[in-house]
Amino acid sequence: MANNLLAELAAHLQSRHLQPTPAWLQSFTAGIRPTTPLPALKQTALFRLLATDITTSLVAPPTTLFPGDILNARIQSRHLAGPVVCQVIDVEDIGHSRWSQVETIEAKERGETTKGREVVRVIPDADAQPDVQPDVDSKGPFKLLLQDAKGAKVYAFDLKGIAGINMGMSLGIKVLLRNCEVRRGVVMLEPGGVQILGGKIEALDKIWKEGRKERLISAANAGRENAAG
Repeated sequence: MANNLLAELAAHLQSRHLQPTPAWLQSFTAGIRPTTPLPALKQTALFRLLATDITTSLVAPPTTLFPGDILNARIQSRHLAGPVVCQVIDVEDIGHSRWSQVETIEAKERGETTKGREVVRVIPDADAQPDVQPDVDSKGPFKLLLQDAKGAKVYAFDLKGIAGINMGMSLGIKVLLRNCEVRRGVVMLEPGGVQILGGKIEALDKIWKEGRKERLISAANAGRENAAG
């Protein structure tokens, strides 16, 4: 029975191009209730796997990884067939200046948002007016740092506005890449070649979001110093 359950769960996850390690599967099944229905177990396994660091939880067949020489900038253009499962470990809004992003963060910290050109203070109250809309997230473009199951890190650009890619996304979220172009070591993301699988890495996401304003300020100051020099 145990072997059948492991096989069922593995097949369910592999159908989503997620191949967990035997150790991860054993650890997951060790903590489940015997009476839990199989469909619920499958969904729970998927949810928990997407919340892991794939460098420790996934088996990594070569066909699911970035090519070993993907960072070779001398290769002008190449085709990445995939499917490659990776996790987003950094995202940057390259459509707005760093200082403007700092200002947006500080406005939200003050409880302010915008309605047209008017600045509106948002009162955290259940009776707040329903027509006051929150700040619209940037439409990018975005620069992402992706990591595959072997730990290889590659930069990628979303220039087209792919649904699910934004500054509010969770760090550690899993994405599946197919039929992407790689230009001089950078993956060019297209809507038809990116599938958002979901999930996040809780610790990474918390640290990234808490330190974002300080990183933006540091990078903006460094850029100013370089320009002055």
